[in-house]
This record gives sequence, structure tokens and C-alpha cells, in this order.
Amino acid sequence: MNQIPNLTSNASQIKWRERENLKRLFQAMLRGRESLIRLIGKRRRTISPVVIELLNENPSSITATSTSSSKNGINNDLIGAELIKRESEKSEVDLVSCPVCGTSIRGTDYSVNSHLDICLKRGTKRKLTQRTLLHFMSPPNCKRGDNCIDPNSSCMEQLNADLPSNTHMLCTSSSSSNLEANHKDLISVDECSSPRLSETCDEPFLLETSFEGNSSTVLDTYIVGRKFCGDVELELNMRIILLRDTQNVKDSNAIKVVSTSLEMLGYLPRELSKCLAPLLDYNCIDCEGSVANLPGKPHDAVPIKLICHKRDYIEQGTNSGIKKDFSSLWKIVLMTVESGKRHPPNVPKYQKNFILLIEDVVRNHPHLFTDREMSFIGSFKSLSDAAQRLFIRLYTRKGPWFRMSKIAYPEITDPHIAAEELKEAGCLTLLRPSDNIHVQGCDMKDLLGLLTVSELRDILKAGLPKEEIKCARHMELVKSLLSAYENGNCRNLQKRTTEITGNCVRIARFADEVLWRVQRLFFLNGEQDLSTFLLVDIGLAKYPNYVCHASHQIFSDGGHLLQYEEAIQVAQVMDESLDNDNMKMVERCIEISKNYMCSAPMEETSLISSSVFKPRFFSCFTAWWVYTKVLTLGVSVYERERRYEDAIMILKSLLERTRDSRRGYWTLRLSINLEHKGYFNESLMVAEEGISDPWVRAGSKMALQKRVLRLGKPPRRWKLPSYADSVRRSIPEVNIVGRPLNGRVGEKNLFYGYNGELCGVEELALQYFAEEEGGGWRGVHSESGIWMTIFGLLMWDVIFSDVPNVFCSKFQTGPLDLDTDDFYDTRKDLVESQLNKIQDGMAEEILITCWDLHYGELCRGVNWDRHSLADLRAVVSCMRAQSLASICRHLALDYRSWSSGMPDLLLWRFYANNTCGEVKLVEVKGPRDRLSEQQHAWLLVLMECGYNAEVCKVTPAPKAQD
Repeated sequence: MNQIPNLTSNASQIKWRERENLKRLFQAMLRGRESLIRLIGKRRRTISPVVIELLNENPSSITATSTSSSKNGINNDLIGAELIKRESEKSEVDLVSCPVCGTSIRGTDYSVNSHLDICLKRGTKRKLTQRTLLHFMSPPNCKRGDNCIDPNSSCMEQLNADLPSNTHMLCTSSSSSNLEANHKDLISVDECSSPRLSETCDEPFLLETSFEGNSSTVLDTYIVGRKFCGDVELELNMRIILLRDTQNVKDSNAIKVVSTSLEMLGYLPRELSKCLAPLLDYNCIDCEGSVANLPGKPHDAVPIKLICHKRDYIEQGTNSGIKKDFSSLWKIVLMTVESGKRHPPNVPKYQKNFILLIEDVVRNHPHLFTDREMSFIGSFKSLSDAAQRLFIRLYTRKGPWFRMSKIAYPEITDPHIAAEELKEAGCLTLLRPSDNIHVQGCDMKDLLGLLTVSELRDILKAGLPKEEIKCARHMELVKSLLSAYENGNCRNLQKRTTEITGNCVRIARFADEVLWRVQRLFFLNGEQDLSTFLLVDIGLAKYPNYVCHASHQIFSDGGHLLQYEEAIQVAQVMDESLDNDNMKMVERCIEISKNYMCSAPMEETSLISSSVFKPRFFSCFTAWWVYTKVLTLGVSVYERERRYEDAIMILKSLLERTRDSRRGYWTLRLSINLEHKGYFNESLMVAEEGISDPWVRAGSKMALQKRVLRLGKPPRRWKLPSYADSVRRSIPEVNIVGRPLNGRVGEKNLFYGYNGELCGVEELALQYFAEEEGGGWRGVHSESGIWMTIFGLLMWDVIFSDVPNVFCSKFQTGPLDLDTDDFYDTRKDLVESQLNKIQDGMAEEILITCWDLHYGELCRGVNWDRHSLADLRAVVSCMRAQSLASICRHLALDYRSWSSGMPDLLLWRFYANNTCGEVKLVEVKGPRDRLSEQQHAWLLVLMECGYNAEVCKVTPAPKAQD
């Protein structure tokens, strides 16, 4: 009998989960939702008072230059009402007119000065000296190969980016005759391709760069990796020897440190080993040393003095090129040693990376920060190591609140002292039980989230003794307490909560705002964070080598950046409001976006339509771009609510102001919505105009052509368009019968395969085509995946070629213009040259070479694990060279439109001689599925390119008759 309530509770929980899953699925079906979430990023920002006021304003009074927002359902920091008012007054800056161009801009000093700099640059010869993140690769006064490196750069440890495969081969070579030829690539990579070089070459090189006058030089460095070695007792001034460890699977440049009795002591730092290993391999120098100091802990880094002796034959050699290369390599060694002094190995890697991120952004973007923000960043760098580490640890956790009693890290001796230091610096908000501060409702919910279920039940029983507690889940208990708190039935809830939690801390709102901006400027997206550094450090992620070269700034002034940030916050509110079914706030976000877009400054719209001032692909870093994302999602929301007139108004506004590849989707939705309202003639006219629009492509164009043929029947239209035969072209079909397991609507179709096991329709089709009846094909189910991998490998050198402005961060998997027409236009010669090689039958050779050189490096679309080199070679060798080149040309011309919708299956088989073969592409459809327009368009394109393409329809076996 006691089990009945539990069963009932479990049943209710299962139903609740099903409802939540259906809700998430329904929300995910909204077109543009996923794209908006990626734009917002992983770390959700606390909504600023500026945006809160904007969300609360009267819709009729909104302008494009408004700077305001709402407190409804939005998380604020632990600050009193007076502080909120004071912050709002600071944000309410009067707008002023620019005396040059007349545009309304914020009346702050940095906004006015930055805007005037831009205006004056357009009409005079005045040159801006401000550097940006884009300039760190190739400064204007530094040509590739020049040794213009600033040894005082705090980011110099990042100089030693992962070398390409050919440099690793160099380190294991025993022949010194190739030193001159091979080290040119090594020096070029280290000095030019690394995205962490200094900005200018104006300052003289302060370090010793040669052995002139001496045959030896002393370097101060460390022994690291002690935990991987035996417990060897160290002594002060103990002699050590360096040995190369070429068999190290994790680092081919590894250098071991051993005692005179050859006992393993550890390794040299990875950065130093990378540039010192070639000199040891080619017998340019000999190294020995001694222990300079003993470590405090057994596994800590050991300071050593390293004595490097230069071999005599280097000086006596007649080849001046070898001597020049030696001098350049030695400069890198000295700079790496100097960087190691500023960043000792005992400092945690995450702390180094965080400081690197801050210094890089502040050095390259000082014009985007106010004096107060710059002062805050400077004060953070002056904090103690313990305070910095605690802040970084908390910043990378979910939060927002943390119980001090639960904070414990081995590298932080006393978190309480560190927290007090951070509070004084304005980095943390500290809440003590004795503090007489009123916590707002949203913060109260977060504080309750720190409590366990038993602690919540104790508070609920003590606060509401007369009420029966029926809920047992954490979320339901929190909801009950909040309801009682808001109704006044549990007024001392805050006091009771803080008595249980003890001291609590959270990142201060101002600190979170500044560091959110810093992180966004460093990565230039919201999906990457400090964990990206970690993945690189531990070898789980490796980014390609490319040149970062810039001729334009992404954000010309602080005003543009602030508008961009406000737009992202509006997008965040939009996304959260959809989760909470708050349609009133959703409509408010749509209204803000529409009004901004309709009244956007002409300078911003010119950025989208032409490249007068900036590259066109920089438009994704504007508020205008973010608001168009919000409106695209808003169209889906209104269509779901059957509010077609509102959706039509938004789509017309988007089409009037936008010139990019998204016009195809907007035009199609406009035509469909007009038909929903009964405006058939208008729907037909929109479809006809869309077909002639150069920005309408791929599946959207195919869908519009079908609509014209359907709507354009007599008497509306008497003449068939020229594309009628192409659209109506039949696609070969094959039908197979399977035994279904289920047949309910909304569930994935499951069938019993030929081997008797359950599988989907794609796996069933693969098994059918593998049989003799189906043709004996080998194949994979990957949709567009295998094609994107083949394209990425064949066009690798084109994708990562040296093009200005397309690489702005060290952690990019592709150029910024890959989804735009600029990709082909700026690399036309390179693309055509590579396509000619593919047409000449060199595709397999290019594939193997790229696989060997770049295996494991992150490239957009390339999946190293899903497809083996053997399968890729088989696919490429079975294709006609001309057909493969045609597919690559389509992707190079318009990657955004053609990177999805490929057929489900890619099949191949060899002929009897095993030297050549053929491929087939199959789109698989279940009993209730039909081709999408994008899939239809791809099948027609593949057939035009000479491929064997067909549709495979899986139908259930007929039921046996009684």
C-alpha cells in the first residue's frame, strides 16, 4: 500500500517530463531559434539597467538610438534601488550631433572622440594610430619574415603556437644540410603565423641575440613535469644534462632533464623545448646546467640555470643563410625564456590564460573601454594571486551565487581572505547573514537554489507550519517558498536562508559586464570561452595555422560596440521569454528590433550593402544584424500564433532593408503568408520577383518556382515560365519494404533490419543496397557531413589562405567570409587553380597530403573521426573528376546555401579491376516523409553534375489478410 503514492508520483513526474520535452521540441521548431541561441552564446549576461528601461518604454517612443530596458523577469545584481537609479542616470547620456556628419551619437567623451576620429579619417589625411585585435598578425611596417617581435609583450608565451607537421619532421631530422631551407618555414610560422605577436617593431630588441664575444650563454628556466618522474632527491647546484626525447608521443619536441647519473628529473617547459629542440637536433649548441633553487613542494617547478655552448662550426661555416637562421632561432629562444620569467610554471594555466585574454584585448581595443572600465581592469591585474584565482574559478562556474563554505581549491590558501580582497576591488558582491540588505525576488530564487532539498523543507515547515507540504522536488520547493515570500507569508525568508548558507558571493554586475565584453572581443563570438584555452593546452583541440592581417577595425568606436551589446541582450530576453511563454515580452523585443532596423543610420546599412568603409562580412558584428535575427525568429513566432499580418509586416521590412542570402527564406515566407491571408495575386507576384532576385538561391528558389507553377495557372498566368521543365524533372525512385516496429505520428520510424535488429530507415536502406539485390554498394549515412569533410580537405589551402580581415582570433575554424560571396570573389584565382587540379585527377593526392599535414586540426565542416581516410579515398577515386569539381565549385561560390540538404546516403563500389568505380547518392524517406525543397534542389544539381542520384522510399509491409 505504501508503494501506491510513489507510483502515482512517478507517473506524474513522467507526464511532466513528457510535457517539458514536447515544449522544448515545439520551441526548437521555431525557425531562427537555434541561430539566435548561438549568437547569444554560452554565458548569459545580466541585463543592464539601460536595456531594462528600453524594454519598459512605450513602443511608440522607441528610436534607433534609444538606450534603455525592463525589470520584469530579468536578473539584476544585489544592489539597492538607489544604486539602480544612480546607474541608470549614468547610462542616460544625452545625444549630441556630430559636427562632421550630423549623426546622433552618445554624449560621452570617448564616444564623441572615437566618432570624430572616424569622420575625420574619411575626409582628411589624418591617420589613426589605434591598433585593434586584427593587427596583431601583420603590422603595416613589418613584412613577413622580419624579426619584429616585442620581447616585453605579456602574451609572448603564446608565440610558440603549434607548428605544422613539416616543422615537426624537421625536429627529428639528423641532417643539418636542410637547416636553411626548413627553418625558413619554422621562423615564418613562429614570427608571422602566430596570432600572438606584438603590434609594432618600433622598440629596439633589448635581449642579447647572439654569442658575440662569448662561446656560451646562461639562461634561467625551470624543470617541469616532476609528477611524471620518480622521486629523485634534488640538491642545490646539482648538475643536470639535457637529452632530446624524440619518441615522446605527446610532444615530438620534448627535452628531458636528467642528472649526471641519467636519473630522470623532468622536462624543459614545452614552449622552450619547441624552439630549442631544432638547435639541439642540428648540433648547433650543447646545453648543461645546474639546480638554482629547491622547490617548496615535491612536484613544483625547479628553477635551473642552463648554460648553452655554441658549436664552433657554426661560426666557421661559409653558408651565411645557416648563420642567419641560427640568429633568428636564438632570438625566439631568448624571448621564450624572458616570457617564462614573467609567467613562472607554478602559476596555474587558467590564470595565465585569463591574464593573457585581458591584456590582449586591452592592448588592442583600449578605445572601446571607459576610464572606469580601464581602471577596473588595471586593479584586477594588481590583485594577489589568490584573489585572481578565486575570481577566475567563480567566473567560470555557473552560479550566480556561491556558498563560501563550499569553496575549496588547493591553489587558494584562504578563500575568505581572497573574497574580501575581491569585494574591496569591486569584483565580488559579498552577502553575509548580518547584512541588512534587501534581496530582490530574482536573487532570492538564486539564493534558494543553493539549498538542498532537506534544507528547503526545513525552512518551509518552519515558515508555514499550517500548510501541508506535498511537493518533494527541488524546483517545486523553491517555487513554493518564493510564492510565500512574495505574498508576505514568509517575510524572514532571506534571513533564514542566509543563516543556513552562511556568507555567499557572486560576481559583481559591473565586473561581469566588463569581462563579458573582454571575452566577446577576444573570441568574437559567444560560443567560445576560457575552456577553449584548456582544450588547446591539454591537446584536445588544435587550431590551424593562419595569418591574422587586418586593414579595418570591427568596432570603430565604443558607441557601435554598446549598441551591439544591447542588441544581444534584447536577443537574450527574447530567448528567455520564449522559454517562459511570456508573449508580452516577446512582442516587446520584436517591436524594439523592428523600430531599430527601420531607423538604423545609413552608415550601418551601407556596411551591409557595400564595402565602402568595412568588409561586408563585418555586418555580423553590428546591432542591425542581431536585430534581424530577432525579427526572423519573431516571424516564426507570429506564424505559430497564426498572426500572419504581423509576420507579413516584419518580412516586408526585412526585405526592404537587407541584401544577403537570407532574402530567399524571407521571400518564401512572405509569399506563403500572403496566401494564408487569401492574397493569391500578391503571393504570386512576390514569388516571381523572388525568383529574379540574385540573393534567392538553392532550396528557396526551388520552392518559389514551384509556387509560381502552382499559383500561376490560367487565368492568372497563361504562359509557362522557362524553368517549368527543370522543376518538374522527375527524380528516379526505388521502393523497399520493411517491417515497422511502430507507426505513430511524431515518433521516429523504426524497422527490423535484414539482420533482425532494430534500425532507422537510413540504416535499412544501407543494408538493402549492400545486398546483391540492391547492387552490392558500400556506403555511409552522413547527409552533408562527408561532403563538407571532402570539401574542407580539398580546399584547405584556399580556406586558410592569407586574406585580410577574415582571421581575427587565434581560435577560428574558418574565415569570417566563408558564408558570404566574398569568399569566392577575394580568392577567385586560388579557387579556380585548386578546382583545375581536382579536374585533372589530383583530388586523391590532395586529400592524402592534407590528411597527413593537418590531421586533428579544427576546420569547419571537417570531421576527422567520423570518416576514415580509406573511405574518403574510395569515395574520391570512384567519382568523376569533373563532377567532384562541380560540387566543390558550388560550395565555394555559396557555402551558406549549399552546405545542407545533401542526400542521406553516399554509396560507392569499385569495378572488377578495382582501379575505378562509381558513386550513387540516395535520399531516404520513410512512410510519411517527403522531400524538402533544399533536398529537391540538391538532387537536381547532382543530376546536372553527372551523379547517379535517386530517392529511396521505405514502406511498411502490408498486413496479412485473415
